[in-house]
Amino acid sequence: MKANIYWFELRRKRNSLLIWSASIALVALLYMGLFPTFADYAAVLQETLKRLPPEYLEAFGMAGVDLSSVTGYYSFVFTFLQILLALQASNYGFGLIAVEEGQMISDFLVSKPVTRAQILTSKLLAAFTALTLTNAVAWASSFIFVEMFREGRPYDAHPMVLMLGSIAIFQVVFLSLGLAFSLLVRRVRSVAPYGLMLSFGAYVLNAFGDLLGDVKLELITPFRHFDPTYIVRNNAYDMPLVGLSVAMIGISLAFSYWRYIRHDIPAVV
Repeated sequence: MKANIYWFELRRKRNSLLIWSASIALVALLYMGLFPTFADYAAVLQETLKRLPPEYLEAFGMAGVDLSSVTGYYSFVFTFLQILLALQASNYGFGLIAVEEGQMISDFLVSKPVTRAQILTSKLLAAFTALTLTNAVAWASSFIFVEMFREGRPYDAHPMVLMLGSIAIFQVVFLSLGLAFSLLVRRVRSVAPYGLMLSFGAYVLNAFGDLLGDVKLELITPFRHFDPTYIVRNNAYDMPLVGLSVAMIGISLAFSYWRYIRHDIPAVV
């Protein structure tokens, strides 16, 4: 029964998985395709950036990195990939339980010889599998398009590996937060608005934290925890902030299991 739930959930995500994966690859292709132009006009680009306020550059991930270099430019592109990855994970989190409850069919599952904890675990594993497949597309498309468009320019692959390596935790943060928030909402009629609010809200908090100089905001947004600019500058993660992401996952999942096991399941009467 648990395996059936897992495969059913994975099949249900098949179309969205293809769409999100294609979107990731397309964004990587479009932005990396512009890199030769950026590199050819490096001097003009750097002069233009110097005229912009530092807060603006920080907000859009353009401060302290050389956008005319392969790695520096990819850190700029990676921010857009993060937004898409956050949207996908947030939508999966909000839809994990709420869609079935909104359709009034959750009582069918809980009437079967399987515990609620097993149901939630199977659904989480299916969502994580789908996110991992998208992660693999991000890795493959990033390196393929970097090689296609760098035109022989040298680059250090280690920062790229670190950025791409952060995706798994980054995805699970939004997945677990979406799930936890969905269990607090009375009824989720549409997943998309909630997913947009969570993912873009986190991105805006990151941007405004830079603009306002408020370091406290970085504590609550995964975009700051895995800031590509920081990774390129230091060739390492900001481990205290990574630890915060792991803590957010643990707290969100613990709350979600506690809440799902105890809350009333709407039933058709």
